[in-house]
Amino acid sequence: MNRSVLFDSPFLLGFEHTRGLIERAAKAAAESYPPYNVEDLGDGGLRITLAVAGFAPDQLEVTVEDRQLTIAGRRGEGAAQPEDTFLHRGIAARGFIRSFVLADGMVVGEASLEHGLLHIDLVRPPPERRVLKVPIRSAG
Repeated sequence: MNRSVLFDSPFLLGFEHTRGLIERAAKAAAESYPPYNVEDLGDGGLRITLAVAGFAPDQLEVTVEDRQLTIAGRRGEGAAQPEDTFLHRGIAARGFIRSFVLADGMVVGEASLEHGLLHIDLVRPPPERRVLKVPIRSAG
């Protein structure tokens, strides 16, 4: 990928990790399956809802690693009927991996599967206010 001119500014020191986050987010945005919603629950909370019809809880996995939330759906062998028994197949029967980049402080509260929808609730606890006083020493 090309380096962004924005992050080459001498005024943005220590933001190298931000470039990586943006690249990961761009890659995740290119994915289209399964469809999903993101809701604002207020008080800094969010809910991600994925349409995962036909998946059982043991076929779904939700993980967080290095501020990346990953939801994977894996179909077991023999779970679907043979192709020749379908007259029309409009419901996707494939596995998937969908990723979201989380902001600092975002925590996965819980995940639940209901009526073919996987709900993942994210919370953002209020940050601790810290004031650091930097001592000034004399050059002499």
